[in-house]
Amino acid sequence: MTSWTIKDLRVVQARQLAAPGDDTFFIAVRAADAVGWYGPVGERVGRYVNDVLAHETKDALVTDHIGLLGELREAARRLPSEAASWAVGVVDCAVWDLHGRLAEGTVAELLAAAAPRPLIPAYASWLTQDLGHIDNQDVLTRVMAGGWSFTKWGLRRDPADPPGEAATRMARAVECCSQALGVPLAVDAVGTWTPAVALAFAQVADPVFLRWLEDPLPRHDADTYELLAATALPLAVGERAHCDEDPAGLIQYVRPSALTLDAVGCGGLTRATQIIHVAQTLGVPVYPHGRSLLPGLHLAAAYPDAVPAVEYRLRWEPGRQRLYESPLRPENGRLRLPDIPGLGTTPRSTACPASR
Repeated sequence: MTSWTIKDLRVVQARQLAAPGDDTFFIAVRAADAVGWYGPVGERVGRYVNDVLAHETKDALVTDHIGLLGELREAARRLPSEAASWAVGVVDCAVWDLHGRLAEGTVAELLAAAAPRPLIPAYASWLTQDLGHIDNQDVLTRVMAGGWSFTKWGLRRDPADPPGEAATRMARAVECCSQALGVPLAVDAVGTWTPAVALAFAQVADPVFLRWLEDPLPRHDADTYELLAATALPLAVGERAHCDEDPAGLIQYVRPSALTLDAVGCGGLTRATQIIHVAQTLGVPVYPHGRSLLPGLHLAAAYPDAVPAVEYRLRWEPGRQRLYESPLRPENGRLRLPDIPGLGTTPRSTACPASR
């Protein structure tokens, strides 16, 4: 086991098959004769890992995830940045991938108390399709035909509308689309709402048509969320959870219908498992955010009672999967857990390490 200490961490770039604007940076962590990977992430996160966190991993024990997370969080506190929590998460996930490779098992097998489930239910999201501006509902019907657990769509506020008018227009759009499909829909405010719009929407929206409204506020505003939680509006939060945020506090003041936790953005798999246990105790299901699909998939496989489904982002995920040696493809609304050791995030090709 003494050889299971981290020798070095590198930030490398995967260029093959990447489209302009894509995330292309991968984190590579080496121990013994194995390399653990996580990515792709954006350049800002990659630079933060390279400049701030890389030296924290040197000689750390691969299996000491709690200890390493503590060191990474402490280093991130010394140099605050919007990239910090994500950077902590990508290093943590790369080390979990390395652990799986050295142990010759999947990360889900390392996390689970029993055999992980091999097929994971998924819900489809297409946030660039705005329910308030869909003229042809065929796109909704085509997505629904994919066998997904449910679907999630964008619901953007028109900044020219007063809060009441914006709320009424969006509530009518949700009702119309939900009735056309015969099922409730999840919607995402996509960072465009104000507290006044959210409160007005809670008064006019019929919750029978909503699976949930996700992140209606631009930040975790406890006072406004407490007002929203007092209504019948089903809420989902968690994508913006930080590695130092108290999950119990977030859940208790929002009282969400779902925790849409980002398994990387919250500080990585080590932190995500801690949050899942808290959410399960408080009776809140976790639906991992789609930007961190592969770690979320392993969480859903390891904790089927706590994680009903993962998000599959129709607009962006197929392009991200092209960067992997073993890309995932949905099968009638489900995703198959990779059966290779680690996470399954090995890049198809990489360039030389990113310069400092």
